[in-house]
Amino acid sequence: MESLLVKESPLLLPLNKDKTVYDGFITVQERDFRIRILLPPDHQLKLANVLFQEVALKCRPECRSIPPPQYYSQLIIEMEDLGWDKLVSIDTEFRTLRLRAEDSSGRQHVVTVKLKPKHPVEAPWCSADLPVPLALTWTPQSSLGHVHTQFLLLLESLAEFWAVLDEIDEKTWVLEPEKPSRADTMRRIAIANNVSIKVEVDTQHPKMLPECCLLGAEHVVTPLRNKLNANMHLWNPDCSILQNLRDVLEIEFPSPATHEKSSFSAECGICYAYRLESAIPDQVCNDPRCGQPFHQACLYEWLRGLPSSRQSFNIVFGECPYCSKPITVKMSTQKP
Repeated sequence: MESLLVKESPLLLPLNKDKTVYDGFITVQERDFRIRILLPPDHQLKLANVLFQEVALKCRPECRSIPPPQYYSQLIIEMEDLGWDKLVSIDTEFRTLRLRAEDSSGRQHVVTVKLKPKHPVEAPWCSADLPVPLALTWTPQSSLGHVHTQFLLLLESLAEFWAVLDEIDEKTWVLEPEKPSRADTMRRIAIANNVSIKVEVDTQHPKMLPECCLLGAEHVVTPLRNKLNANMHLWNPDCSILQNLRDVLEIEFPSPATHEKSSFSAECGICYAYRLESAIPDQVCNDPRCGQPFHQACLYEWLRGLPSSRQSFNIVFGECPYCSKPITVKMSTQKP
């Protein structure tokens, strides 16, 4: 790797016998540019060679914004202090880094850090898969280590919140979201065929009574809603949300250990698909002899095309496509 570095730029010469400091010129598009490379004691020439190629790329006339050499030496120092094992990836511009972090429960997380050209004087832009904003403090004396430490503290503050959702994901059939991320606060949990409950978990008080919405045919949902209202006083904030829901609704949730998920994957009676983009059927005919599920968007379009349907505010009234019994659908974000 060392010979390749020197071969590609013969005017780039080592300044010490350990060959950890290089200074000289690189030639790009018939133009000479001054460059200085400082290597760590273990001679990470691979990183230096990538740096060399990147600087050469940035020296093109259309890309003149290049951080000073101190930027790269500072970046190497900060990564050595933090630990190279924390680095998931870095882009070819040496501007965007992805750093890994593990919370006390063993969950793996990644924070993306986009450095500014004047780093560390300018605060970097940071983002992560979180249900709350990632607001980090920064001073000109801060480093990647400070970002990582603050990120870990925020992860620990959300540990109980994630523990609540992990239990739901493990012990119930979650219908939505299909692939929950660490930023999701909602779970739609299957109760029975075409019957489910949406819960919105509070990140700050994850064991308190969440916002709940029961979905399904009215003749099935009404008794559950009555139990929820009647037993709400039994909610115990020392227990998990899942255990409280069992006690308050007086039910046992189907789980991967007792049921197949296909038992709850009823197809829409209009488009004959289960998942329409990110939506699953959440409208059900209230007639006990029918109970056919539909996607909200499908049912809205169906009813809108019938001359017998009528609209009042944001609700469309019409007939079930299967049994012709009265059925309604909210317009939601749909436009007439």
